[in-house]
Amino acid sequence: MSKTPALTSPASPTIPSPSPASGHAEGVSNDEFRAVMSRLASGVVLVTAQEPALDPDDPGAPRGEDVGMTATAFMSVSLDPPLVLVSLREGSRMDDLLDEQPVWAVSVLSESQRHIAGRFAMKGRVSDRLLFEDIPYIRGEVSGAPLVGGALATLECRTEQRVRAGDHTLVVGRVLSAAVPSADGGPLMYFRGRYRQLG
Repeated sequence: MSKTPALTSPASPTIPSPSPASGHAEGVSNDEFRAVMSRLASGVVLVTAQEPALDPDDPGAPRGEDVGMTATAFMSVSLDPPLVLVSLREGSRMDDLLDEQPVWAVSVLSESQRHIAGRFAMKGRVSDRLLFEDIPYIRGEVSGAPLVGGALATLECRTEQRVRAGDHTLVVGRVLSAAVPSADGGPLMYFRGRYRQLG
């Protein structure tokens, strides 16, 4: 009786595993990731909120300070209900503020407002009160937060959800008011680490 030879499978090829980069087991360094994502053009917005009053039960108590932050990680999430999302660096002043202040605002900056974007993106910056000093704005009726004059569009939002994502917090907000106060000019864009204009 003949024996059936044992089936053998060919040796599996050895696939070298990528050498881990510092802090990234998958092998993508911070610099590589930044370089790739810098090729994604994005619009620029100013996120604003007002600190709660020190004593909310006292109408005469001093109002909290206005806070602003330049953001390029901002997007529409849903039409029904109207939801938007902004990504905030974990532990930043705006992240801490929106953890206690549920209403906030967004001004979509125009190409002529590069100075505003740069001012609110500075590290080690001065008081927010001084940053707002010579910028024209009105207060949102819902949020009380500054809405920048000359912005292409403005939104007021109420936080629906906060999601931890790596070293950032994703804040999903329901849009409570939306306006297009200025139809002039193009949008301010951010591409390859610089503010730019279309065209």
